[in-house]
Amino acid sequence: MSAIRHDWTREQALALLKQPFSDLMFQAQQVHRAHFDPNRVQVSTLLSIKTGACPEDCKYCPQSGHYNTELEKEKLLDIEKVVAEAQAARAKGATRFCMGAAWRSPRAKDMPYVLDMVKQVKDMGMETCMTLGMLEDDQAQALADAGLDYYNHNLDTSPEFYGEIITTRTYQDRLETLGNVRKAGMKVCCGGILGMGESENDRVGLLVQLANLPEQPESVPINMLVKVAGTPLEQEADLNPFDFIRSVALARIMMPESHVRLSAGRENMNEQMQALAFLAGANSIFYGEKLLTTANPEADSDRQLFATLGIQPEQLSVDHGEDAELDHLGQRLRDQASAGRFYNAVN
Repeated sequence: MSAIRHDWTREQALALLKQPFSDLMFQAQQVHRAHFDPNRVQVSTLLSIKTGACPEDCKYCPQSGHYNTELEKEKLLDIEKVVAEAQAARAKGATRFCMGAAWRSPRAKDMPYVLDMVKQVKDMGMETCMTLGMLEDDQAQALADAGLDYYNHNLDTSPEFYGEIITTRTYQDRLETLGNVRKAGMKVCCGGILGMGESENDRVGLLVQLANLPEQPESVPINMLVKVAGTPLEQEADLNPFDFIRSVALARIMMPESHVRLSAGRENMNEQMQALAFLAGANSIFYGEKLLTTANPEADSDRQLFATLGIQPEQLSVDHGEDAELDHLGQRLRDQASAGRFYNAVN
């Protein structure tokens, strides 16, 4: 088993990243197989519970009130709508339901509704995750008391490049929110976005920041920039796909016990690129047709890709240490396997 390190230097990480591609992938696979079943992928679904008019100026974000992206603003969703979406996600194979609101931080009047959403989704037997912006101590504790499992708060990029992307909150603001989440006893979902014009050193810097946190995030979303018309980054040059895959492999090596998630941008990745990402150690995806406000591969496409690669969704551990039965997605994958879609290496 690979030791968990919190003392990575950029020089060490960069040396790993610059290995020949096959050597980097082989090392990532060794680490991945030491800590995870290589043919299981954790499946989450993400719902925007409050869309648009965010006061932050993140240059990649269509929900920012600073840019004209023609995004229709929506108020906080009714709890009944959120529960219905969670039920639908569970029926389609998701084990974790993530809820995101376009806020700088939650308002006091909205907290009771948010807490009720957590409790009702949790009662369905799903893991819960939220991203609501910055959190104070008492807000984080209230979410933890309601049963929230994960809180998502990305660092986005390296400390040095951060100011080129966001000016309305600091890197330290983000780190303080992560500290409040940990103090409340919740798990952390924290990653970043690649392809925003950052350098290779910035991509390494992001991963060093994540790996050297006092506790490494349990979930590390690696996003590929989705270039949305109206945002300052809409004309940004495409990131080389191999640079993206290398970053996934480096994340796996540096954070061996974390779930590394293919997040935004997967709509623009072909099956071969996604397969390489799984080979590099990615073992979590968002499943469904939309991530907050941007497209995501359709559910049927994911089922077909999982079947082709021999991947099944990770099972969710429930109370008393028992594994839940594979959900509807898993059953469909087994049905496809029995129909001859998998190659039988024994015969």
